[in-house]
Amino acid sequence: MQSHLMLSSFLAAALLFMNGCTSNQTVRTVDGQSIVTDGKPQIDDDTGLVSYKNAETGQTEQINRDRVKSMSELKN
Repeated sequence: MQSHLMLSSFLAAALLFMNGCTSNQTVRTVDGQSIVTDGKPQIDDDTGLVSYKNAETGQTEQINRDRVKSMSELKN
């Protein structure tokens, strides 16, 4: 019984830690658009594309890096 309680506590702490590591970001484009992402966008240096999960739609999307003005973490 006590080992199950310890395991449950460990798993709960691990989930809280993992959720704390992932934060939404704002991608601002050169044309003034703001995109809120779920997690940190990934930059592909070979293709010049920025991949991100759109927080509103849940869809994975890409944008050319030359269209990105800035990327910043949102304060929760």
